[in-house]
Amino acid sequence: WRVNEWLGILTEQNPNDVWITQEIIVETRPDVIIETGTLCGGSAALWATILEQVNPDGRIITIDIMDQARQARRLPIVQRHVDFLIGSSTAVDIVAEVRKRVEGKKVLVILDSDHSRQQVLDELDVYSPLVTEGSYLIVQDTNVNGHPVDRTFGPGPMEAIEEFLAANTNYVPDRWRERMMF
Repeated sequence: WRVNEWLGILTEQNPNDVWITQEIIVETRPDVIIETGTLCGGSAALWATILEQVNPDGRIITIDIMDQARQARRLPIVQRHVDFLIGSSTAVDIVAEVRKRVEGKKVLVILDSDHSRQQVLDELDVYSPLVTEGSYLIVQDTNVNGHPVDRTFGPGPMEAIEEFLAANTNYVPDRWRERMMF
């Protein structure tokens, strides 16, 4: 998965996860997808390609601390549908800008930046209130730290989710979405 590309752009997405995510996008038809962790922009291009089919006016807001998406920015689909924010996904100014852009819109969130437990927990805390009822908050790479891979990773996304769900009973895992191994 570390070498997977979408439209020639490094994407680093597990194809099984992509399949499930496209199902969620098609079913929920969000106005905005917030993505933390842009890397090269391949996944933003991928989500935009799918979103355009079900919501032609839909936007992707992708956030990263580094701007490495120069090649992705050249793609017409990206130019039409993707907004890049450079900075920490949990920085006050970034979060304020995202909130402003999604106000009154149907929102889906995909967390895929730094996979440490604390970063994911911080992102869950700031982005969960933006998720529209009936939509999804997707946390990527919950399989690390022995769930079942990379046992030496240390506390990561799965541990953050467990802590978040223990304190937020208005969110529930959708186990049906885990039917393709992840």
